[in-house]
Amino acid sequence: MILLTRKAEFSASHYYWNEAWSAEENERVFGRCANKNGHGHNYTLEVTVAGDVDATSGFVVDLKQLKDVMEREVVAVYDHRHLNKEVPEFAKAIPTTENIAIEVWKRLEGKIPGAKLHRVRVYEMPDLFADYYGEP
Repeated sequence: MILLTRKAEFSASHYYWNEAWSAEENERVFGRCANKNGHGHNYTLEVTVAGDVDATSGFVVDLKQLKDVMEREVVAVYDHRHLNKEVPEFAKAIPTTENIAIEVWKRLEGKIPGAKLHRVRVYEMPDLFADYYGEP
């Protein structure tokens, strides 16, 4: 088995807010990130797939197909969007780095021909990322 990782980038804005909490509690927990005007990031997405090397092509997965799926399912949906206001899955879920990784997994699972989704890594900043490996 080989693990193969492909990267993509997207820019998006978001804010952190829990509707069940008071404004004071949101500001205490989330600080400046609770500003409903939002703030932006240049995210880096890494998608790792697992599989066997095909004897004919030498690949684990068709790299163009993997890039196309990532573009269609994630980048085209998230890029230059306000995640809280424009992306359906974040109408109720707080778009933290962790939740973005989980939602990207959901968007990609079962859609990559010839390989099994192994890991989704989302970098919000160069020194902050979340890994998601799916449900156990």
